[in-house]
Amino acid sequence: MTIKEAQEAVDHWIKEYGVRYFSELTNMAVLTEEVGELARVMARKYGDQSFKEGEKDNLGEEMADVLWVLLCLANQTGVDLTEELKKSIEKKTQRDSLRHIQNKKLMA
Repeated sequence: MTIKEAQEAVDHWIKEYGVRYFSELTNMAVLTEEVGELARVMARKYGDQSFKEGEKDNLGEEMADVLWVLLCLANQTGVDLTEELKKSIEKKTQRDSLRHIQNKKLMA
């Protein structure tokens, strides 16, 4: 599935099952909540915390939830994430083409 197809799939789902998009501000709050849930799993899986009884390692699910809300925000604000990601990669390539390669902290 491409990013464009993902945006279209989310839009189709919202129109068929979701009644309507939540407001942009509500979706921003939901995105923050979902990132927090992802952070909790990351802290337990890769950090110093352990999973509590009943918690599960659902890393992929939490990442997908973050992506879902981001796609919602893109759709409702008219952002083409495919084009924006292309621009972001180009910007980072121009700005950081040597920065990371020359970073002694990243060398093994």
